Amino acid sequence: MTEGLSLRERKKIQTRRTLWKTAAKLFLERGYDQVSVAEVALAAEVSKMTVFNYMSSKEDLVLGPMQEHIGDAARAVRDRHPGESAVAAFRRDFMAALQAHEASVGMSDDPYVLQVRRLIQETPALLVRAHEYARRAQTLLAEELAAAEEGPDAELAPVVAAQLMSVRYAVHEYNHRRLFAGESADEVLPGAVALAERAFALVEHGLGDFGSLPAGAGEAHTGTARTGKTGAE
Repeated sequence: MTEGLSLRERKKIQTRRTLWKTAAKLFLERGYDQVSVAEVALAAEVSKMTVFNYMSSKEDLVLGPMQEHIGDAARAVRDRHPGESAVAAFRRDFMAALQAHEASVGMSDDPYVLQVRRLIQETPALLVRAHEYARRAQTLLAEELAAAEEGPDAELAPVVAAQLMSVRYAVHEYNHRRLFAGESADEVLPGAVALAERAFALVEHGLGDFGSLPAGAGEAHTGTARTGKTGAE
């Protein structure tokens, strides 16, 4: 990840990682609201000003790694192969991340990563910030999709972006639900891949008759609703 970077750039990355790890350790031990930025700076042996040179807010001391992945979806579409659809490129990138057990798609079973994830879920300020990052990622994807289209198709870019990101988030939540239940990433992976394949197929080919009621079911339901009685009554 740091290959080709200057010494100064590598030091910046190392400092940022040190701040993340130090802050997360304190937050997990004492609670997010019980630890100040000044205390994080002291534990990391830097000044408070240094912390804010690297992080724009206290929330970013936890969510910084997530922030680094905001542009992943847009990048996957932008770098798609000649003749490759946006859906195919997005799917290929997402599937590779699943196979690599990346935390960005919820496939890491590292105890530390799961603890931080739980901290985010249980801390309103962090959850709000995480949702802001998710919205930003979707906006960047929509902009990338629109840039490659013209006219009516460009206007559909936000719709397509929403559908693709919904697959990402749904599988992400599926992974965490099973990981939090005690399963390993290796145990979760087959189900995650199967769910993602089916979800991407829906996006690629359309919802079609998904969720259709059996023939006659709608009429029976309507009749019951209209009379307020069942056949037995």
